[in-house]
Amino acid sequence: MIENKDIHRILTIDVGGSHIKATILNRAGELQTSYKKIDTPSPATPEKVLAGVQELVKDFTDYDRVSVGFPGYIHEGHVMTAPNLGTALWQGLDLQAKLADVLQKQVRVVNDADLQGLGVVQGKGFEMVITLGTGFGTALLQRGVLLPHLELAHHPVTKHKDYDQYIGDKALETVGEAKWNRRMQKVLQILKTVFNYDHLYISGGNADKLRFTLDDNITIVSNVDGIKGGARLWQDDFAV
Repeated sequence: MIENKDIHRILTIDVGGSHIKATILNRAGELQTSYKKIDTPSPATPEKVLAGVQELVKDFTDYDRVSVGFPGYIHEGHVMTAPNLGTALWQGLDLQAKLADVLQKQVRVVNDADLQGLGVVQGKGFEMVITLGTGFGTALLQRGVLLPHLELAHHPVTKHKDYDQYIGDKALETVGEAKWNRRMQKVLQILKTVFNYDHLYISGGNADKLRFTLDDNITIVSNVDGIKGGARLWQDDFAV
């Protein structure tokens, strides 16, 4: 186990379906550099994404460790699914090892919504984080501790659609904001009924398109807040 006192600066990278973002954090999760981003390459092959990461972080120096959020299911640093990048391209890839080789630092990789969750929750009771962007991301935490990741995005929400298809970017573009908001009201009611969370946090590029009143225990948070979860990945009591 690496002691937290040995880690002072953490390069934190958030790989998304639309953008790849990066910053450097201190141990407290405070930004030490400006927040930078590039477009996610298309097609988003591992080779192109790794090259994009190298280009994005080339001016970042003096960091001790690397934290990465990735839009898919991650098992011990390996990509199991990458629905919005192309699972067939990524499945089985040891992304953690690839990035460690590219960046020449120790790396930890988790699902991107899990990274967001670590950055925004208060650590009180049962908290849920959802991300509204290219797809639909979720994270569950109990007293600030990540629970096993669930790919809720691919659970059916209607007879013919899963959550990604129902409220992701493509659905928003197809049905328009008014109908998308009605769908979001339905989704939030489902989450409230199924999970009985103490608090729900909503992040992602489409969070600011919500046009209805939210419950008192629902908070909209920014992607910048979420990326701060990179510092939590290197705390003494955290393992991936």
